Amino acid sequence: MPTLYDILSKICVKGAMKLGIILKGIQIYHSGVLARGDFALPFGNISPDNAVNTVDASDFVLLPGFADVHVHLREPGFSYKETIASGTRAAAHGGYTAVCAMPNLNPVPDRLAALQQELAIIERDAVVRVLPYGAITMGEEGDALADMAAMAPYAVAFSDDGRGVQSEAMMRSAMREAMRLGKLIAAHCEDNALLNGGYIHAGAYARAHGHRGICSESEWEQLERDLELARETGCGYHACHISTKESVALLRRAKAEGIDVTCETAPHYLLLDDSQLCEDGRFKMNPPLRDKADREALLEGLSDGTIDIIATDHAPHSTEEKNRGLEKSAMGIVGLETAFPLLYTYLVETNIISFSRLIELLHDAPCRRFGIPWGGMDGQSADYTIFNLNSTYSIDPGSFLSMGRATPFAGRQVQGRCVLTVAGGKVAWSDGTLLPHTEG
Repeated sequence: MPTLYDILSKICVKGAMKLGIILKGIQIYHSGVLARGDFALPFGNISPDNAVNTVDASDFVLLPGFADVHVHLREPGFSYKETIASGTRAAAHGGYTAVCAMPNLNPVPDRLAALQQELAIIERDAVVRVLPYGAITMGEEGDALADMAAMAPYAVAFSDDGRGVQSEAMMRSAMREAMRLGKLIAAHCEDNALLNGGYIHAGAYARAHGHRGICSESEWEQLERDLELARETGCGYHACHISTKESVALLRRAKAEGIDVTCETAPHYLLLDDSQLCEDGRFKMNPPLRDKADREALLEGLSDGTIDIIATDHAPHSTEEKNRGLEKSAMGIVGLETAFPLLYTYLVETNIISFSRLIELLHDAPCRRFGIPWGGMDGQSADYTIFNLNSTYSIDPGSFLSMGRATPFAGRQVQGRCVLTVAGGKVAWSDGTLLPHTEG
């Protein structure tokens, strides 16, 4: 295996005068280590005498492009909320070079013809790599299996995200088919029989303000069922957006028993709980913000390795859909453009997790588990991002490239600003610091 210095000698500048911009003294991340060096950007204007522009990059860090295994790009079918063009620009703005797009679309990608519609838009409009999910069931309705075999060569995994698969027999059949095809099942765990019309966590805030609550059992009881099915079938299983302490405990035990399982949580479940709720739709998502004990259990699971991945569950809606208060607003918030600065500021800078652990959660683990290609940090397929870790600012939804604006972190002070993202060897985002400004 090449050493850090082998890598640096390959990607750092050694008299490469034909290259456009040299970043002097930048921190370069590789295999869990940050080391300073010089990095050449093969972009920019070259003078006739091949002179090189040199930039003091001591405030910057070069990172592998992040991979988000749980985003909603809303196209086809709901382009008034988000498009593949706007969603992937937002991803690049947040340092992501690959995203996995959930299937709650119209048409639902439950057969090859429907999936091909989505793939055609991806090919035309995406500025970062987009790997679509195929649905588990037809129409995500839970009654009949989707044509998983036909979609398997093109789908990153299978999910009915937004809806739990209610039938144990149906989930067992899906797992057996996914196992045969060598694909993961990524499950939104939610037992509809336990929802009782709830829309926020069944906790202190709901009781104090007369809201209908969603109990924790609606998540963890279905997760418990699925883990037993994963044990039975041998299927690779991924639990989406876990939010409860019971889910963490179940997953910790399942891993200890050797079940092929991974899981994700999202930044908002790590940083917020229901004590911070207010009567505003930007605090409404599914699963809901839980209580302090749940958040603390998630942080413990993050630290001890029970939680494998941080995904954003980026779920944009129109302004009108999110301006109806807690009860009537649509469920979902945006997150691609805020994830890294939030996590760096409130988890790394506070010594809850290390910087290398954060990159493991945002890049290494999602790429490894979902087989997401990574183009490395040099060459024609390079996938990397550059952040200024010393840049402090307030989160401003008005600056988002996503069509969605709803975030519970509006106004929050963060550290770490994305200045450049290169995806597939092409500039997908630049704030103008190193290269001319682009929105992708």
